[in-house]
Amino acid sequence: MKKNIILIGFMGVGKGTTARAYSKKYGVFNIDTDDLIESKENMKIKEIFKKYGEKKFRLIEQECANWIEKSVNHSFISCGGGFYKVDNLKKLGVVVLLDASYDWIYNRLSTAKNAKSKLKKRPLFSEPQKAKKLYKEREEAYKKVADIIIDVETKDLTDIVEEINQKVYFHL
Repeated sequence: MKKNIILIGFMGVGKGTTARAYSKKYGVFNIDTDDLIESKENMKIKEIFKKYGEKKFRLIEQECANWIEKSVNHSFISCGGGFYKVDNLKKLGVVVLLDASYDWIYNRLSTAKNAKSKLKKRPLFSEPQKAKKLYKEREEAYKKVADIIIDVETKDLTDIVEEINQKVYFHL
């Protein structure tokens, strides 16, 4: 089994922030699947959606997952919100879900010191009902594919990073 940590969860839950903190503390490489896709396609995620649509984007995500399976080990991988759908997710490493309620996520984004850019990066949140509907659609699916679930609502970043490390260590 791959010794990667695969971080999933809804957009805005803090996957990137957690990945950077974990990487810094434990000295592992941090890979962001959205960054890989943007680099490969030489365009932003929202441009890919606009130009090619979601179906094509999901195919590119699967290509990314295939590359990770073949080429990446001993890394911390933060994934886009829909990455949990790739068909080889479990082969990539230990799947860790950062779990929080929709309201907590929305509040986290809208009260951050750089809230404007955090919300701009996630245009779906400009339509809260649509975002909430997507959250509801994904909530149970995330839990089904996760090996480990971390409730992030009542923890600070240091505690989240430590909990991931402890639980993954016992899972491998």
